[in-house]
Amino acid sequence: MWKYFRSLLLVTGLCFLSINSTWGQYALSSNFIDKNLTEAVEQIGFLAPNIPTDKFPRTYEDGKSISSNSAWWTSGFYPGTLLYLCEYSGNDDLLNKAKEKLKILEQEKLNTSTHDLGFMLYCSFGNALRLTHDSSAYKNVLLTGANSLITRFSPITKTIRSWEGWTYPVIIDNMMNLEFLTQASKMTGDNKYREIASTHANTTMLNHYRKDMSCYHVVDYNPTTGGIVAKKTAQGAYDESAWARGQAWGLYGYTMMYRETKDKRYLKFAEKIADFILNHPNLPEDFVPYWDFNAPDLPTDSPYATMYKNNRDASAAAINASALLELSTFVKPSKAKRYLQSAEKMLISLSSSPYKATIGSNGGFILMQSVGSIPHKSEIDVPLTYADYYYVEALMRYKKMLKK
Repeated sequence: MWKYFRSLLLVTGLCFLSINSTWGQYALSSNFIDKNLTEAVEQIGFLAPNIPTDKFPRTYEDGKSISSNSAWWTSGFYPGTLLYLCEYSGNDDLLNKAKEKLKILEQEKLNTSTHDLGFMLYCSFGNALRLTHDSSAYKNVLLTGANSLITRFSPITKTIRSWEGWTYPVIIDNMMNLEFLTQASKMTGDNKYREIASTHANTTMLNHYRKDMSCYHVVDYNPTTGGIVAKKTAQGAYDESAWARGQAWGLYGYTMMYRETKDKRYLKFAEKIADFILNHPNLPEDFVPYWDFNAPDLPTDSPYATMYKNNRDASAAAINASALLELSTFVKPSKAKRYLQSAEKMLISLSSSPYKATIGSNGGFILMQSVGSIPHKSEIDVPLTYADYYYVEALMRYKKMLKK
Protein backbone atom coordinates (compact mmCIF):
# COMPACT_ATOMS: atom_id res chain seq x y z
CA MET A 1 0.00 0.00 0.00
CA TRP A 2 2.89 2.38 0.78
CA LYS A 3 4.26 1.66 -2.70
CA TYR A 4 0.99 2.96 -4.19
CA PHE A 5 0.99 5.93 -1.80
CA ARG A 6 4.52 6.93 -2.83
CA SER A 7 3.82 6.50 -6.55
CA LEU A 8 0.74 8.69 -6.31
CA LEU A 9 2.84 11.45 -4.79
CA LEU A 10 5.40 11.21 -7.56
CA VAL A 11 2.87 11.10 -10.36
CA THR A 12 0.91 14.10 -9.11
CA GLY A 13 3.98 16.12 -8.25
CA LEU A 14 2.94 16.43 -4.60
CA CYS A 15 6.43 15.69 -3.31
CA PHE A 16 6.07 17.66 -0.11
CA LEU A 17 6.81 14.79 2.25
CA SER A 18 8.41 15.32 5.61
CA ILE A 19 8.88 11.75 6.82
CA ASN A 20 11.09 10.59 9.63
CA SER A 21 12.48 7.06 9.65
CA THR A 22 9.88 5.69 12.03
CA TRP A 23 6.76 7.39 10.67
CA GLY A 24 6.58 8.82 14.18
CA GLN A 25 5.04 12.07 13.07
CA TYR A 26 3.57 13.60 9.96
CA ALA A 27 4.00 12.61 6.33
CA LEU A 28 2.70 15.84 4.79
CA SER A 29 4.73 18.99 5.09
CA SER A 30 3.53 22.49 5.80
CA ASN A 31 4.31 23.29 2.15
CA PHE A 32 1.74 20.73 0.99
CA ILE A 33 -0.92 22.05 3.36
CA ASP A 34 -0.19 25.70 2.58
CA LYS A 35 -0.23 25.04 -1.16
CA ASN A 36 -3.70 23.51 -1.02
CA LEU A 37 -5.13 26.07 1.36
CA THR A 38 -3.71 28.92 -0.74
CA GLU A 39 -5.26 27.39 -3.85
CA ALA A 40 -8.56 27.01 -1.98
CA VAL A 41 -8.49 30.73 -1.18
CA GLU A 42 -7.90 31.49 -4.84
CA GLN A 43 -10.55 29.07 -6.05
CA ILE A 44 -13.28 30.32 -3.74
CA GLY A 45 -12.80 33.72 -5.31
CA PHE A 46 -14.17 32.25 -8.54
CA LEU A 47 -17.19 30.89 -6.68
CA ALA A 48 -18.44 34.16 -5.19
CA PRO A 49 -19.58 35.86 -8.46
CA ASN A 50 -21.75 32.82 -9.28
CA ILE A 51 -23.85 33.11 -6.12
CA PRO A 52 -26.99 35.28 -6.04
CA THR A 53 -26.91 37.81 -3.21
CA ASP A 54 -29.67 36.09 -1.24
CA LYS A 55 -28.60 32.49 -1.95
CA PHE A 56 -26.01 29.90 -0.93
CA PRO A 57 -23.98 27.67 -3.25
CA ARG A 58 -24.90 23.98 -3.50
CA THR A 59 -23.20 22.58 -6.58
CA TYR A 60 -22.17 23.16 -10.18
CA GLU A 61 -23.76 20.95 -12.81
CA ASP A 62 -23.92 21.01 -16.61
CA GLY A 63 -22.06 24.31 -16.68
CA LYS A 64 -24.49 25.99 -14.29
CA SER A 65 -24.18 27.05 -10.66
CA ILE A 66 -26.97 25.77 -8.46
CA SER A 67 -27.80 27.66 -5.27
CA SER A 68 -30.23 27.28 -2.37
CA ASN A 69 -32.13 29.48 0.01
CA SER A 70 -31.13 29.70 3.67
CA ALA A 71 -33.53 26.93 4.73
CA TRP A 72 -31.70 24.26 2.71
CA TRP A 73 -29.55 22.02 4.91
CA THR A 74 -26.25 22.95 3.23
CA SER A 75 -26.61 26.72 3.62
CA GLY A 76 -24.06 27.02 6.43
CA PHE A 77 -21.15 25.37 4.66
CA TYR A 78 -20.17 28.19 2.32
CA PRO A 79 -19.86 30.85 5.04
CA GLY A 80 -18.10 28.25 7.18
CA THR A 81 -15.56 27.57 4.43
CA LEU A 82 -15.00 31.29 3.95
CA LEU A 83 -14.32 31.62 7.67
CA TYR A 84 -11.82 28.74 7.71
CA LEU A 85 -10.00 30.26 4.75
CA CYS A 86 -10.05 33.69 6.38
CA GLU A 87 -8.54 32.11 9.48
CA TYR A 88 -5.79 30.67 7.32
CA SER A 89 -5.08 33.65 5.09
CA GLY A 90 -6.01 36.66 7.18
CA ASN A 91 -7.97 37.91 4.16
CA ASP A 92 -10.67 40.23 5.52
CA ASP A 93 -12.55 40.09 2.23
CA LEU A 94 -13.39 36.46 2.99
CA LEU A 95 -14.65 37.46 6.44
CA ASN A 96 -16.81 40.19 4.93
CA LYS A 97 -18.27 37.78 2.39
CA ALA A 98 -19.08 35.37 5.21
CA LYS A 99 -20.75 38.12 7.24
CA GLU A 100 -22.94 39.03 4.26
CA LYS A 101 -24.22 35.46 4.10
CA LEU A 102 -24.66 35.24 7.88
CA LYS A 103 -27.12 38.13 7.74
CA ILE A 104 -29.31 36.08 5.40
CA LEU A 105 -28.79 32.85 7.30
CA GLU A 106 -29.64 34.26 10.73
CA GLN A 107 -33.38 33.80 10.25
CA GLU A 108 -32.91 30.02 10.45
CA LYS A 109 -32.28 30.30 14.19
CA LEU A 110 -36.08 30.12 14.53
CA ASN A 111 -36.47 27.12 12.24
CA THR A 112 -37.96 24.20 14.20
CA SER A 113 -38.80 22.16 11.11
CA THR A 114 -35.33 20.66 10.59
CA HIS A 115 -32.66 18.76 12.50
CA ASP A 116 -29.95 20.29 10.30
CA LEU A 117 -29.41 23.40 12.38
CA GLY A 118 -25.97 22.17 13.39
CA PHE A 119 -24.89 22.14 9.76
CA MET A 120 -26.67 25.40 9.05
CA LEU A 121 -25.77 27.45 12.13
CA TYR A 122 -22.85 25.86 13.95
CA CYS A 123 -20.65 25.43 10.86
CA SER A 124 -21.27 29.10 10.08
CA PHE A 125 -22.03 31.14 13.20
CA GLY A 126 -20.04 28.76 15.38
CA ASN A 127 -16.94 29.36 13.28
CA ALA A 128 -17.67 33.08 13.24
CA LEU A 129 -17.80 33.18 17.04
CA ARG A 130 -14.63 31.09 17.34
CA LEU A 131 -12.75 33.27 14.87
CA THR A 132 -13.93 36.75 15.93
CA HIS A 133 -14.85 36.16 19.62
CA ASP A 134 -17.76 38.56 19.01
CA SER A 135 -20.33 37.16 21.44
CA SER A 136 -22.68 40.10 20.98
CA ALA A 137 -23.03 39.32 17.28
CA TYR A 138 -23.21 35.52 17.31
CA LYS A 139 -23.95 34.01 20.73
CA ASN A 140 -27.66 34.79 20.73
CA VAL A 141 -28.09 33.39 17.23
CA LEU A 142 -26.45 30.13 18.28
CA LEU A 143 -28.42 29.75 21.51
CA THR A 144 -31.73 30.57 19.82
CA GLY A 145 -30.90 27.99 17.17
CA ALA A 146 -29.97 25.38 19.79
CA ASN A 147 -33.31 25.92 21.50
CA SER A 148 -35.04 25.48 18.16
CA LEU A 149 -33.18 22.22 17.59
CA ILE A 150 -34.09 20.66 20.93
CA THR A 151 -37.81 21.14 20.23
CA ARG A 152 -37.36 18.11 17.95
CA PHE A 153 -36.16 15.88 20.80
CA SER A 154 -38.50 13.22 22.12
CA PRO A 155 -37.95 11.69 25.57
CA ILE A 156 -39.95 8.69 24.32
CA THR A 157 -37.75 7.78 21.36
CA LYS A 158 -34.73 9.39 23.06
CA THR A 159 -33.77 10.95 19.75
CA ILE A 160 -33.98 14.17 17.78
CA ARG A 161 -36.39 13.75 14.89
CA SER A 162 -34.73 14.22 11.52
CA TRP A 163 -37.47 14.58 8.92
CA GLU A 164 -41.17 15.11 8.63
CA GLY A 165 -43.05 12.27 6.96
CA TRP A 166 -42.35 8.59 7.64
CA THR A 167 -43.36 7.88 11.27
CA TYR A 168 -40.54 9.32 13.38
CA PRO A 169 -37.39 9.05 11.24
CA VAL A 170 -33.88 9.51 12.58
CA ILE A 171 -30.96 9.53 10.16
CA ILE A 172 -27.29 8.92 10.92
CA ASP A 173 -26.54 12.43 9.60
CA ASN A 174 -28.10 13.75 12.79
CA MET A 175 -24.95 12.82 14.71
CA MET A 176 -23.34 15.84 13.06
CA ASN A 177 -25.77 18.26 14.71
CA LEU A 178 -24.91 17.20 18.26
CA GLU A 179 -21.76 19.33 18.49
CA PHE A 180 -24.02 22.36 18.24
CA LEU A 181 -25.75 21.24 21.44
CA THR A 182 -22.57 20.45 23.36
CA GLN A 183 -21.33 23.95 22.58
CA ALA A 184 -24.62 25.47 23.73
CA SER A 185 -24.04 23.85 27.12
CA LYS A 186 -20.57 25.37 27.25
CA MET A 187 -21.94 28.81 26.39
CA THR A 188 -24.74 28.73 28.95
CA GLY A 189 -23.59 26.38 31.68
CA ASP A 190 -26.89 24.56 31.22
CA ASN A 191 -26.26 20.85 30.80
CA LYS A 192 -29.62 20.11 29.17
CA TYR A 193 -28.23 20.53 25.67
CA ARG A 194 -25.35 18.15 26.31
CA GLU A 195 -27.70 15.62 27.91
CA ILE A 196 -29.92 15.61 24.82
CA ALA A 197 -26.87 15.18 22.61
CA SER A 198 -25.63 12.24 24.70
CA THR A 199 -29.05 10.63 24.85
CA HIS A 200 -29.41 10.84 21.07
CA ALA A 201 -25.91 9.47 20.55
CA ASN A 202 -26.55 6.58 22.94
CA THR A 203 -29.81 5.64 21.22
CA THR A 204 -28.12 5.78 17.83
CA MET A 205 -25.39 3.46 19.11
CA LEU A 206 -28.02 0.91 20.07
CA ASN A 207 -30.26 1.05 17.02
CA HIS A 208 -28.38 2.32 13.97
CA TYR A 209 -25.39 0.00 13.92
CA ARG A 210 -25.06 -3.58 12.72
CA LYS A 211 -22.71 -6.19 14.16
CA ASP A 212 -20.06 -5.40 11.51
CA MET A 213 -20.19 -1.70 12.58
CA SER A 214 -21.81 -0.47 9.40
CA CYS A 215 -24.84 1.69 9.98
CA TYR A 216 -28.33 2.07 8.63
CA HIS A 217 -29.18 5.39 7.10
CA VAL A 218 -32.67 5.71 8.61
CA VAL A 219 -34.24 4.24 11.73
CA ASP A 220 -37.95 4.95 11.90
CA TYR A 221 -39.43 5.00 15.42
CA ASN A 222 -42.90 4.79 16.88
CA PRO A 223 -43.29 8.18 18.59
CA THR A 224 -45.82 6.79 21.09
CA THR A 225 -43.92 3.74 22.30
CA GLY A 226 -40.35 4.45 21.23
CA GLY A 227 -40.21 1.12 19.42
CA ILE A 228 -38.59 0.66 16.04
CA VAL A 229 -40.90 0.66 13.02
CA ALA A 230 -38.27 0.01 10.34
CA LYS A 231 -34.62 0.32 9.42
CA LYS A 232 -34.22 1.72 5.91
CA THR A 233 -32.12 3.77 3.56
CA ALA A 234 -32.97 6.88 1.59
CA GLN A 235 -29.65 7.56 -0.09
CA GLY A 236 -27.86 4.21 -0.01
CA ALA A 237 -27.95 1.36 -2.51
CA TYR A 238 -30.43 -0.69 -0.46
CA ASP A 239 -31.64 -0.95 3.14
CA GLU A 240 -28.88 -3.28 4.35
CA SER A 241 -26.03 -1.59 2.46
CA ALA A 242 -23.39 0.74 3.90
CA TRP A 243 -24.00 4.17 2.39
CA ALA A 244 -20.54 5.76 2.38
CA ARG A 245 -21.34 9.25 3.60
CA GLY A 246 -23.48 7.78 6.37
CA GLN A 247 -20.50 5.83 7.66
CA ALA A 248 -18.48 9.06 7.58
CA TRP A 249 -21.13 11.00 9.48
CA GLY A 250 -21.05 8.37 12.22
CA LEU A 251 -17.26 8.34 12.45
CA TYR A 252 -17.09 12.11 12.73
CA GLY A 253 -20.02 12.28 15.16
CA TYR A 254 -18.73 9.75 17.68
CA THR A 255 -15.19 11.13 17.53
CA MET A 256 -16.65 14.54 18.34
CA MET A 257 -18.80 13.11 21.15
CA TYR A 258 -15.71 11.64 22.79
CA ARG A 259 -13.93 14.97 22.53
CA GLU A 260 -16.84 16.75 24.16
CA THR A 261 -17.69 14.22 26.89
CA LYS A 262 -14.54 12.10 27.38
CA ASP A 263 -16.90 9.11 27.56
CA LYS A 264 -14.72 6.21 26.45
CA ARG A 265 -17.72 4.38 25.00
CA TYR A 266 -17.78 6.94 22.23
CA LEU A 267 -14.06 6.60 21.61
CA LYS A 268 -14.27 2.81 21.32
CA PHE A 269 -17.29 3.16 19.06
CA ALA A 270 -15.51 5.64 16.79
CA GLU A 271 -12.54 3.28 16.54
CA LYS A 272 -14.81 0.43 15.48
CA ILE A 273 -16.45 2.60 12.82
CA ALA A 274 -13.03 3.68 11.55
CA ASP A 275 -11.88 0.07 11.37
CA PHE A 276 -14.98 -0.91 9.41
CA ILE A 277 -14.26 1.80 6.86
CA LEU A 278 -10.52 1.23 6.57
CA ASN A 279 -10.74 -2.59 6.54
CA HIS A 280 -13.54 -2.80 4.01
CA PRO A 281 -12.48 -4.82 0.95
CA ASN A 282 -14.30 -2.37 -1.32
CA LEU A 283 -12.38 0.68 -0.11
CA PRO A 284 -10.41 1.81 -3.18
CA GLU A 285 -6.63 2.15 -3.07
CA ASP A 286 -6.84 5.92 -3.03
CA PHE A 287 -9.19 5.79 -0.01
CA VAL A 288 -11.93 7.82 -1.72
CA PRO A 289 -14.92 5.52 -1.20
CA TYR A 290 -17.59 4.47 -3.63
CA TRP A 291 -20.91 6.20 -2.89
CA ASP A 292 -21.93 3.00 -1.11
CA PHE A 293 -19.52 0.40 0.20
CA ASN A 294 -21.71 -2.29 -1.35
CA ALA A 295 -21.97 -0.57 -4.72
CA PRO A 296 -19.24 -2.61 -6.47
CA ASP A 297 -21.06 -5.80 -5.46
CA LEU A 298 -24.53 -4.82 -6.63
CA PRO A 299 -26.41 -7.58 -8.46
CA THR A 300 -27.05 -6.98 -12.14
CA ASP A 301 -30.76 -6.45 -11.55
CA SER A 302 -30.07 -3.51 -9.22
CA PRO A 303 -31.16 -0.18 -10.73
CA TYR A 304 -27.72 1.22 -9.81
CA ALA A 305 -25.52 -1.70 -10.90
CA THR A 306 -24.62 -0.55 -14.39
CA MET A 307 -24.59 3.22 -14.30
CA TYR A 308 -23.62 4.05 -10.72
CA LYS A 309 -21.73 1.16 -9.17
CA ASN A 310 -18.35 2.86 -9.61
CA ASN A 311 -19.25 6.40 -8.60
CA ARG A 312 -16.93 7.82 -5.94
CA ASP A 313 -17.90 10.24 -3.20
CA ALA A 314 -15.21 12.82 -2.47
CA SER A 315 -17.43 14.33 0.23
CA ALA A 316 -17.29 11.10 2.24
CA ALA A 317 -13.49 11.04 1.92
CA ALA A 318 -13.24 14.66 3.11
CA ILE A 319 -15.41 13.95 6.16
CA ASN A 320 -13.44 10.79 6.92
CA ALA A 321 -10.12 12.62 6.63
CA SER A 322 -11.17 15.33 9.05
CA ALA A 323 -12.57 12.80 11.53
CA LEU A 324 -9.56 10.47 11.36
CA LEU A 325 -7.16 13.31 12.00
CA GLU A 326 -8.97 14.12 15.22
CA LEU A 327 -9.43 10.48 16.17
CA SER A 328 -5.69 9.89 15.77
CA THR A 329 -5.07 12.31 18.65
CA PHE A 330 -7.19 10.27 21.07
CA VAL A 331 -6.04 6.68 20.57
CA LYS A 332 -3.00 4.57 21.41
CA PRO A 333 0.08 5.02 19.18
CA SER A 334 -0.41 1.98 16.95
CA LYS A 335 -3.92 3.05 16.00
CA ALA A 336 -2.99 6.72 15.88
CA LYS A 337 -0.37 5.90 13.25
CA ARG A 338 -2.87 4.06 11.08
CA TYR A 339 -5.60 6.69 11.35
CA LEU A 340 -3.16 9.50 10.64
CA GLN A 341 -1.66 7.75 7.63
CA SER A 342 -5.13 6.98 6.28
CA ALA A 343 -6.19 10.61 6.61
CA GLU A 344 -2.98 11.69 4.90
CA LYS A 345 -3.67 9.37 2.00
CA MET A 346 -7.18 10.79 1.68
CA LEU A 347 -5.84 14.34 1.64
CA ILE A 348 -3.27 13.48 -1.00
CA SER A 349 -5.94 11.86 -3.18
CA LEU A 350 -8.38 14.74 -2.76
CA SER A 351 -5.63 17.24 -3.51
CA SER A 352 -4.95 15.80 -6.92
CA SER A 353 -6.70 14.73 -10.11
CA PRO A 354 -9.40 13.57 -10.61
CA TYR A 355 -10.84 15.00 -7.40
CA LYS A 356 -9.41 18.50 -7.17
CA ALA A 357 -10.47 21.05 -9.76
CA THR A 358 -8.03 23.29 -11.54
CA ILE A 359 -8.25 26.89 -10.39
CA GLY A 360 -10.92 28.83 -12.24
CA SER A 361 -12.89 25.73 -13.27
CA ASN A 362 -15.68 23.73 -11.63
CA GLY A 363 -17.77 26.83 -10.98
CA GLY A 364 -15.36 27.84 -8.23
CA PHE A 365 -15.86 24.69 -6.14
CA ILE A 366 -12.66 23.05 -4.90
CA LEU A 367 -13.45 19.35 -5.20
CA MET A 368 -15.12 17.28 -7.90
CA GLN A 369 -16.72 13.82 -7.97
CA SER A 370 -19.08 13.88 -5.01
CA VAL A 371 -22.50 12.26 -4.79
CA GLY A 372 -25.62 13.76 -3.25
CA SER A 373 -28.25 11.07 -3.67
CA ILE A 374 -28.14 8.47 -6.39
CA PRO A 375 -31.57 6.98 -5.51
CA HIS A 376 -33.06 10.44 -6.02
CA LYS A 377 -30.93 11.03 -9.14
CA SER A 378 -29.70 14.22 -7.50
CA GLU A 379 -26.20 15.74 -7.49
CA ILE A 380 -24.31 12.82 -9.01
CA ASP A 381 -20.61 13.20 -9.85
CA VAL A 382 -20.61 16.92 -9.10
CA PRO A 383 -18.95 19.28 -6.64
CA LEU A 384 -20.76 19.78 -3.34
CA THR A 385 -20.40 22.65 -0.88
CA TYR A 386 -19.97 20.35 2.11
CA ALA A 387 -17.21 18.37 0.41
CA ASP A 388 -15.24 21.62 0.16
CA TYR A 389 -16.02 22.52 3.79
CA TYR A 390 -14.72 19.29 5.28
CA TYR A 391 -11.73 19.21 2.94
CA VAL A 392 -10.69 22.68 4.08
CA GLU A 393 -11.43 21.74 7.69
CA ALA A 394 -9.18 18.68 7.38
CA LEU A 395 -6.37 20.81 5.93
CA MET A 396 -6.77 23.29 8.78
CA ARG A 397 -6.74 20.51 11.36
CA TYR A 398 -3.58 19.09 9.85
CA LYS A 399 -1.91 22.49 9.83
CA LYS A 400 -2.64 22.90 13.54
CA MET A 401 -1.32 19.41 14.25
CA LEU A 402 1.95 20.32 12.52
CA LYS A 403 2.40 23.26 14.88
CA LYS A 404 2.18 21.14 18.03
